[in-house]
Amino acid sequence: MEFFLPPNRASLPRNMIENSMFEEEPDVVDLAKDSTTFPALDPDEVTYEPRSSRLLVRGLGENDMDDDEEDCESSARLLGMSFMNRSSAHRSNSSPYTRQAPPRSCSRPSSRTIVVCVLFLVIVASVTMVFYFLPGCTFTKAGCRKPNKTNPMEPVYPISTNGDLFPWAQLRLPQSIKPLSYDLTLNPDLDKMTFTGRTVINMSILHSTNRIVFHVGLKRIFCVLMNKLFTFFFDVTVLEYKPRQQLAVNFSEELKAGQYCVLTMEYSANFSNAYDGFYNSSYIDEDGNKRVLAATQFEPLSARKAFPCFDEPAFKATFLIKISRKKTYMTLSNMPKAKSTNLSNGLVQDEFEKTSINMSTYLVAFIVADFTPNTKNVSETQVSVYSVPEKNGHTEYALTITSKLLEFYNNFFDINYPLKKLDLVAIPDFLAGAMENWGLITFRETTLLVGKKSSLLEKQVVASVIAHELAHQWFGNLVTMRWWNDLWLNEGFATYMEYMSLQEVSPDLETVLRFRALDKDALNSSHAVSTDVNTTEQVEEMFDSVSYEKGASILLMLNASFPGDQQFRKGIIEYLKQFSGLNTDTDDLWNSLTQVLSTHHMNVSQMMTSWTSQKGFPLVTVNLMGNQVTLTQEHFLLTSDNTTHTSSLWNIPVTYVNDSCSLAPECRQVFTLKNKSDTFKLSKNVTWLKLNYKNTGFYIVDYGKDGWSVLTQALISNVGVLTHEDRASLIHNIFALSRLGRVPFRQVLNLLKYVSADTETSPVTEALLQLNNIYRQLEKRQESNLASRMKNFIMIKFRNLMANQTWEEEENVSKQELRSALLEMACSLNDENCIQQATSLFKKYMQSNGSLRIPGDLQQTVFTVAGQSDETWDALFNIYAHATYDSEKRKMLKGLASTQNPQRLVQILLSGLSGSLIQTQELPLVISTMCQSFAGCLFAWDFIQENWDRLIEKFPIGSFAIQTIIKSVTFQSSTQAQLNKVQAFFSGLKERGSQMRSVQEALETIKLNQRWMDRNLPTLRRWL
Repeated sequence: MEFFLPPNRASLPRNMIENSMFEEEPDVVDLAKDSTTFPALDPDEVTYEPRSSRLLVRGLGENDMDDDEEDCESSARLLGMSFMNRSSAHRSNSSPYTRQAPPRSCSRPSSRTIVVCVLFLVIVASVTMVFYFLPGCTFTKAGCRKPNKTNPMEPVYPISTNGDLFPWAQLRLPQSIKPLSYDLTLNPDLDKMTFTGRTVINMSILHSTNRIVFHVGLKRIFCVLMNKLFTFFFDVTVLEYKPRQQLAVNFSEELKAGQYCVLTMEYSANFSNAYDGFYNSSYIDEDGNKRVLAATQFEPLSARKAFPCFDEPAFKATFLIKISRKKTYMTLSNMPKAKSTNLSNGLVQDEFEKTSINMSTYLVAFIVADFTPNTKNVSETQVSVYSVPEKNGHTEYALTITSKLLEFYNNFFDINYPLKKLDLVAIPDFLAGAMENWGLITFRETTLLVGKKSSLLEKQVVASVIAHELAHQWFGNLVTMRWWNDLWLNEGFATYMEYMSLQEVSPDLETVLRFRALDKDALNSSHAVSTDVNTTEQVEEMFDSVSYEKGASILLMLNASFPGDQQFRKGIIEYLKQFSGLNTDTDDLWNSLTQVLSTHHMNVSQMMTSWTSQKGFPLVTVNLMGNQVTLTQEHFLLTSDNTTHTSSLWNIPVTYVNDSCSLAPECRQVFTLKNKSDTFKLSKNVTWLKLNYKNTGFYIVDYGKDGWSVLTQALISNVGVLTHEDRASLIHNIFALSRLGRVPFRQVLNLLKYVSADTETSPVTEALLQLNNIYRQLEKRQESNLASRMKNFIMIKFRNLMANQTWEEEENVSKQELRSALLEMACSLNDENCIQQATSLFKKYMQSNGSLRIPGDLQQTVFTVAGQSDETWDALFNIYAHATYDSEKRKMLKGLASTQNPQRLVQILLSGLSGSLIQTQELPLVISTMCQSFAGCLFAWDFIQENWDRLIEKFPIGSFAIQTIIKSVTFQSSTQAQLNKVQAFFSGLKERGSQMRSVQEALETIKLNQRWMDRNLPTLRRWL
């Protein structure tokens, strides 16, 4: 899934099964008379309890599968089973839990007898209590052993909805059952916003067991059957544990290893009103009519909301899917359509081919809509891009770049894409950036559709997302992580491949590897790339920059350290072929790469485990004396308290260049730092060293006072003495070291002296980002005087570069990115010339009724300026309400959210929450934009506190959307008062979010900001 906003989870229903256990002959209920019709579903009807049940278990036949099993209704009819609720009066009186009347009465004992008996009982009870409460070993010669604290505790079983103990105490399902195939029949009703379904799961018993535990997140299940060749009747109990969305079927007799069985369920549910599971969406067509559709988003934990399943990545199976629809709609799923059948109720049932390979439940997808395709054949695969009919003209670029990328990946991985078709679908209401469902990739409209006149910068965004999702067809779909703790195997690889592939396929997009995971990973609240995941919230929280960007960064570093150009690729091919169709963990990857490099005596597993098994990254300190270099490593840990610094060590492939050769790739040399400190000698004396060539390593470097001074002077003398990547990394590193307290801020200012002469995108945007962060912190501390002086410093430092930017079309991607960053900064700091140019361009745009196109990289600047005045805000809002081009519309929304008008801020927030004029999926973007100003952030913070419960209904606790919202309102706070407010609010949430990692990050960040400000305010006052 593209790093954007992961899916949502709605609350689990309270009841699952509507059947009871009968001791007498049950009534016959003919469910087969109307197998496609189910009781109407009341959206508010959510309360009923599961009871002990008698399930039909037909044949647990040894090693034998039967494809012609009877369906649920006919089995119930033939065997006279009722799945309707029955009153307790109909139940047998012979229940073992029924209190029996005493068989006879007894004569009354004498008073003396009573006294003697009481004394005797008291003595016996006392002695018993002594022996009971003292361990038996107390009375032995050897005495009691000390408790073994390493032994695991006995599991504490949770309470199911009916008050009984639930038989499974873990988040992950037991491994005794393996699903082999699913047969899914779905009947969505887009008028009533409900759907019914029938799921048949063929399963293999791997280990003998007396229970089946699986996932169900549906509102109502009508019947549950197990069947196969022979008929057995077991007394069973069906229990539900809502917090983990688990259902357990307990048998009184054991299911034997080696047997096969079939589980059949029928159910109904409402469409999800969030962005997960099987949810409804809508859009307004060109005639102003509302059009409704239904789509799915299952990653990570929401397939269970569309059909009962074993909803974990390791439970791979095949899927046969059938969906009914009105004739005015079309359906899509992972596989090509096999046939369509007209039903007696006037609907059409589309049946799709059975998946040709096993896949995880989170990759299943289906859509019911009225989309139109743009199609072409590529390498024996039919590639189609779908959109709403009005936007079909915006699909051409996506189809072109997808075709190129598919051919590239087929060749690069030496494994052809395995399915017959590949659909890319733009969904109007979609939370994530995109989702890699196998054969049916879903996107936001903004990440798939671009107009013919779109800028290269806009096309770069679309191409990057497509490249990411296509990489997943191999990394994630063909080979899948075993559990969410290794999510990086999916997302880190896809992030790395999106950049690497586009550099080959479309070099004109100038895609640059520029990751920012270091900032998050420096915090004590960070986590290892591969880390324990034991709750649903922790699963959601894995979708963060550590899994995506740090994962990609360590792959980039590993590739850069490999001998030769093709060794890394060979290792990847070996990994994919060895584990094709299977699940893996991190060690499997390292072992595959080690096998390929065995002739080079390179142990990848030994090298890379240090990067994936522990959080954080190293700080490498370099000391240069003539030709002798001493390197020292330590954990780069930003901490505002007395947290003990770890003794972690990393296996670091340290790359370096020097003043005699610093630009060309052949200048690069490598030294592997494995110990706390090590020394090596150069071939000759050098003036300076620059470590981490082109910023391909995941570490920060401190050159010491003299080293920084020499590098600064070298850049002042000749800005081109280092590559633009190296200059950007120096700026980032010195600001990070200042935050750590290792270098004085005066040293930072010295390095920035050279920046006025720099014209490359990477170093300039890095400097702008760092200085703007300080400016915004000063503003939010209400240090008005200092903030004003910081603003003047930024303008002086970059004024010439800002003044050189044009307001016409620009063809070069790098120049577009640089111009966008410079002019956005200039206008946000109220530069008069910038404001005037942007205002003039917006007025021309209004007067042309949209026929005049504002250059894509300038649109954000222009719309943000338009959002600052009341007159142009109203005009911008009117244009936004009628705009159809989504990339442009999103920039307009950011412009609207940048207003300082309190009434309009409230209007936007409430509209986003309700989803009326602003889609709820855009709420994190709105809040993030508002928080760029002090006033906007105050309103956003109040809004979040007032509406927290509604926010976590829309976005799951721990999701990337919630992470974004929390970070936006806190990351530039730096006062004790702000810290107290944040701490008080989140601590009061308890199970509603208080334990989220993002909350801990926010608190850490505020404390670190506070410490940095307290330490550096005197310097800032003197310097500014």
